[in-house]
Amino acid sequence: MTPKVKAFFDTATNTVSYAVQEPEGRTCAIIDSVLDYDQAAGRTNTQSADEIIAWIKSEDLQVAWILESHVHADHLSAAPYLQEHLGGKIGIGANITVVQDTFGKVFNEGTAFQRDGSQFDALFEEDDSFHIGQMRADVLHTPGHTPACLTYVIGDAAFVGDTLFMPDFGTARCDFPGGSAEDLYASIQKILALPDDTRIFVGHDYKAPGRDEFAWETTVGEQKALNVHIGEGRPLDEFVTMREARDAKLGMPRLILPSLQTNMRAGHMPEPEENGQSYFKVPINAL
Repeated sequence: MTPKVKAFFDTATNTVSYAVQEPEGRTCAIIDSVLDYDQAAGRTNTQSADEIIAWIKSEDLQVAWILESHVHADHLSAAPYLQEHLGGKIGIGANITVVQDTFGKVFNEGTAFQRDGSQFDALFEEDDSFHIGQMRADVLHTPGHTPACLTYVIGDAAFVGDTLFMPDFGTARCDFPGGSAEDLYASIQKILALPDDTRIFVGHDYKAPGRDEFAWETTVGEQKALNVHIGEGRPLDEFVTMREARDAKLGMPRLILPSLQTNMRAGHMPEPEENGQSYFKVPINAL
């Protein structure tokens, strides 16, 4: 089965969101949406999400699922806004509870913040499956970047989030709390075990040196042969050494603090304080 895939590229965060439609029907899923956020002003807007909504309505589609590949650290999710306007269930990996426990402590959320994943409509585990209309989607648990990362395999397409990038850019960082280069290597091998002609859709693109255009679609075969970090059968020890050395030089994503506080709540803002205003916390020297 070959699903129809529509990509939406957000230039502010280099994020690719996807609408995935069954080939012979009107049902779709949305993967890794973006809520626009002006950090200097502390203000959100819905331009990116509205673009998706407009396209869904123009195609007369029904949204069954609003899916997250993981708790993003570089952009806010628009899942609740999309759900309000389009319906659908919000899904993420079951290890969201690990992420919630970790960052609930970092942000001193207290007992009012539920750490059981109940903010989401569905928590997926390895080998789970669900349907988008008549189209089956299968779940691979692919941790390493974060403990809760998933790959959604839908027909001949795999949506890998941040686990893999385009072959000329490589692989995800593993230095966030709960990340692991060893786990990422194992997760990538799981993805590369899919048929070579499986289409891979990545969660971000930053244009590798020498490439002038943004890109987000590749294949398992291309990743095996050409990925600059993992291709040509690179062994585990070499990959871990390379990945950890690269990660040690990386700064934190610009939107990591507001993103984590929002996305661990399924895209909802922190609970308002007594004045009715929501606030993001900035823990000092915590990350």
